[in-house]
Amino acid sequence: MLDSNLFYRNVFTLIGNLLLVSDGDSLIEIRFDNEGNITNSDIPILVETEKQLKQYFAGERRTFDIPLKPIGTNFQLSVWNELKKIPYGETISYQQLAERVGDKKKSRAVGNANGKNPIPIIIPCHRVIRKSGDLGGFGGGIKIKRKLLELEQKLSSRIVTDK
Repeated sequence: MLDSNLFYRNVFTLIGNLLLVSDGDSLIEIRFDNEGNITNSDIPILVETEKQLKQYFAGERRTFDIPLKPIGTNFQLSVWNELKKIPYGETISYQQLAERVGDKKKSRAVGNANGKNPIPIIIPCHRVIRKSGDLGGFGGGIKIKRKLLELEQKLSSRIVTDK
């Protein structure tokens, strides 16, 4: 459901349509499986987010410089802040994330917070996997999680040279 106090923009990517949602100043949500049937807003934050996402999918960007305002509990916000620290092309386990948040016994709670991340890709919840190496869950589906991880691993293995 669309809120008339928010701004929206459709973005077509290699993982499908995404719907960007903003309060006008910050990005507050990225939704998967967008039908693409809304009128795009051209407010600067959404235009810039689309640009940076396209650069990310083209392998030209590894970090994002977008003002974010995810909405969640204090615990969820602490988990999402830790997610932003996972380097491009790398993964950690839910247990490692729980340790970073302060309690290795909270793997399940961390997994739940990870699953409620409202700004996937930019807050890289896809970089968290099970201790066994299995992918675990993902709001956009396992196929999309796998694509994101493969994209990052492929591009992070490139040799970068200065010209």
